[in-house]
Amino acid sequence: MKSAHIDRLVIIAIGGNSLISDSQHMTVLDQYQAAGETSQHIAGIVEEGYRVVVTHGNGPQVGFILLRSEIARDQLHQVPLESCVADTQGAIGYQVEQTLLNEFRRRKLERHVASIVTQVVIDRNDPAFDDPSKPIGPFMTEQVAQEHSKSEGWKVKEDAGRGWRRVVPSPKPLRIIELDIVRKLLKEDVVVIAVGGGGIPVYEDENGMLQGCAAVIDKDKASCLLGKELGAEVLIISTGVDKVALNYGKPDEKVLDEITVAEARRYLEEGQFPAGSMGPKIEAAIDFLEHGGQRVIITQPHHLEGALQGIFGTHILP
Repeated sequence: MKSAHIDRLVIIAIGGNSLISDSQHMTVLDQYQAAGETSQHIAGIVEEGYRVVVTHGNGPQVGFILLRSEIARDQLHQVPLESCVADTQGAIGYQVEQTLLNEFRRRKLERHVASIVTQVVIDRNDPAFDDPSKPIGPFMTEQVAQEHSKSEGWKVKEDAGRGWRRVVPSPKPLRIIELDIVRKLLKEDVVVIAVGGGGIPVYEDENGMLQGCAAVIDKDKASCLLGKELGAEVLIISTGVDKVALNYGKPDEKVLDEITVAEARRYLEEGQFPAGSMGPKIEAAIDFLEHGGQRVIITQPHHLEGALQGIFGTHILP
């Protein structure tokens, strides 16, 4: 059930890949600088009087942690996937929180920022556990991916013509444990960072106790769930392209400025949006708009302010 509406609330979902500009800029400092650039545009939205929740992806960052864990497996214990999600919530949350605070100080804007380590309940019997589909980690050649598959037991898939990646279960988010805390902070005009990486996946055991599990929840679907529960007006999904396109990467590619939910659903059914890239974003957009949202915008991080003003991005309407 949707809870009380929070006026002028915008959910801004930052892609984990958008913190990495290219293969030459993947260090923690590089990611911090990328977060800082995005924070400049988020601060502009806050300055316009919007309440804001920032969510973020973590695919590459979780991949880095898992790779470090694999390299060090003869020296140290392995890091469970759910702990990797928690680790990246803290690290990326810190980067966004600090760069936002610094940007507010530059603008002489009095706002607090809080990053919440967020757990999201899933169903342990979700069919996603039988068909892993969520890409994590860096892109690889097919040969390297297959070598990892044989040596480490990874499930690997080709990702929308961009290369091969490891894939893990991506169960549906059902409930956000820290939702009431997020709501209370928003009512105090705090800018909140939540459901990082889609949230730490947890399930309830037979005694009603929470347990973590090895999965990655899609951050756009978790962002959609958060937006629905809070009664957000707008969901902005920040990604690596200016606009959504039909026939992406083909000679007859066509960018989309504005579409309706009905059109989005039709294109999705036609196979225009692959499951490993744009598909979950479109599914989240449809779900958000069908449950009271007013607008979904998909665009690059540096277009956030202009997108909200209607200048940039693909706008999806009810």
